Amino acid sequence: MRSFDPRAVGTHECKAWETYYRRKWPTFLLASVGMVRAAFGMSWTRTLAGAWLVLRANQKWAPATDNDPAAARALMTRFYRLLIASGNAGFDPARAAELEVEWWRAHREAQHAGGSGAAPELVSALRDLYSYSYGAEPESLELAAALRAEAMMLSDEWVLAGCDPEDPSLQHERALLIRSYAALLAAVHRS
Repeated sequence: MRSFDPRAVGTHECKAWETYYRRKWPTFLLASVGMVRAAFGMSWTRTLAGAWLVLRANQKWAPATDNDPAAARALMTRFYRLLIASGNAGFDPARAAELEVEWWRAHREAQHAGGSGAAPELVSALRDLYSYSYGAEPESLELAAALRAEAMMLSDEWVLAGCDPEDPSLQHERALLIRSYAALLAAVHRS
């Protein structure tokens, strides 16, 4: 977990977001496989199982109304258990899943509030997840969280504009995600 390629993780996450909003679930699963493998370096068996859990959790969360946060947390708890079983982490999987789904909630609130710029609650939720997962000081993770939240706000604008997969704003979103993961990696190595 403390050694990953920010370019690979950011590129796969950008594709996951694009396919999530277009409800292209098979392509989302492929992006999740790449993202999980690049971010966590688990075995291929665990990567595939983990990517499936991420897909299912996102499907439980996806409906704007009548979604199932409890099911999403349960699935993400199973994901984090896989990560721990790989020897890549040493934290409570249920707590990590709570923090994961909390940033999903904060993002949805910010998304529907319609403001511009990264919402402070979203940045805080991302920072808290990073701090818990990586055992790093929250202050050192502020830039990584802010850049990822900015990428989310750009993604939200892309969604409002119609989800065109050829839209050049996706390149900017991907660049923000890559910068975010580079900042996360730097912060993790400083701690």
